[in-house]
Amino acid sequence: MRTMLRDYVGRRRRCLFKGQNDVQHVSYKRWRRRIIQRSSSEGPAASTPLATGRQCEPSFEFDTVCQRLELDSPPRHHEPGHRVRQGNLQETALAGQVSHRGDVTPLNTPRFTENAAEQGWVWRVAAQEHANAQQAGSDERRHELQPFTVLDKASLSLQGKSAMELAAPSLLNDYYTNLLDCSCNGMIALALGSSVYLWNSETHALVGSLDPGRQSDRQSISCLCWSRDGRSLCIGTRRGEIQLWDVEHQQSVKCLPSHLSVVRALSWKQQLLSSGSVLGRIHHIDPRAPTPLVGAAIQKDGICSLQWSPGGDWLASGSTEGLLCIWDGDITGLTRLHQPITTMKQPSTVKAMGWCPWQRKMIATGGGWKDGELRIWDTDSGTCVTSANTNSQICSLQWAEKKRYLVTGHGLPQHHITCWTGEFPSLSPTYQFTGHSQRVLHVALNSDSTQIFSAGADQRFHIWDI
Repeated sequence: MRTMLRDYVGRRRRCLFKGQNDVQHVSYKRWRRRIIQRSSSEGPAASTPLATGRQCEPSFEFDTVCQRLELDSPPRHHEPGHRVRQGNLQETALAGQVSHRGDVTPLNTPRFTENAAEQGWVWRVAAQEHANAQQAGSDERRHELQPFTVLDKASLSLQGKSAMELAAPSLLNDYYTNLLDCSCNGMIALALGSSVYLWNSETHALVGSLDPGRQSDRQSISCLCWSRDGRSLCIGTRRGEIQLWDVEHQQSVKCLPSHLSVVRALSWKQQLLSSGSVLGRIHHIDPRAPTPLVGAAIQKDGICSLQWSPGGDWLASGSTEGLLCIWDGDITGLTRLHQPITTMKQPSTVKAMGWCPWQRKMIATGGGWKDGELRIWDTDSGTCVTSANTNSQICSLQWAEKKRYLVTGHGLPQHHITCWTGEFPSLSPTYQFTGHSQRVLHVALNSDSTQIFSAGADQRFHIWDI
């Protein structure tokens, strides 16, 4: 092999410098540079052992199924021959179906890690994080806005003007994410990049953050959800992982049975957690059980919203193809036996969705930019009771139980927030708030419905007093 390589190099040198009078005076660096240029343009010779360059398989982070960042509405349909990550095929088996590889995984197969700290997730106290930022001391970091830095604070809360504007750097501009939630204790959880920041809305203090400890394993967060008692926070990622955190004791509880595609939505029913994935899989998890995965269901299209009714009697799931499915509260048994009891259709993605707290079996949905319609559905009859045209994309939706109104966050053209009366069958706007310069991706409310929290694609977090 050495002889072949030596002969090859000799032939290349004679070819490169043919016609020159003094070959010996050519520098080695110049000769090596010409060899590299010729090799890259012509390709390697058949006798050389050199590789043809880096030909890597695309990493999972750039998978078109699990990582698409579309603005709205139904995703592109991939060709049947399009290659999907092998793990996505295995998820069918996890849900109780036969996979493309022909093997079946039992429904009760445990797939979780008791100590999630080993996964690299750590708790960072706000004071410690601030000290670390100061210690870094670079000019660039001094000029960067820190999460929840106060940008504007109104002396008087005026109708239509936010009481406070704060920074939300690195907020992902993705219509399908659910990155903001407020607990019953007034604790705000906001995902910024690959970290979750906790901010006390009563004291206006940054409490801490949840961060992946290993830089090589950083991953974007796709959804989060507080438990009903406000003591536990659940986090879903784009790699399909689900992390459960005990915020009161500032420690990770466990890594729950995960999906093999992006986790798009989470919802609690007392101590039961339900999660939905981009491939349409719904998992029902009991974190207290030795085998946490206690039930599953399959929706035809990708899930982008999931919510249990206030009484826990029904589960609503919204799809990228405009389907609103209602499931009964019985989540045990084989997956293939579970079918939605009611299915409703709207022209665009069902991402903005919420059960009415005081009207049994009433649920609201918001249409995307191709639709822009706010609808109230009767899930008993599967019909639309009332609707209102907003002439804009509806990105988020929340009910204010104590004040009995409905809040929607919008995109183009005004990037505003609207409060609607909740007295059926009428549906009329009562307040409108403007202040975001880009679409309002997420809205949340405090427990007494006196404040609205919004996070927009302009990387701003607003507080609105009602």
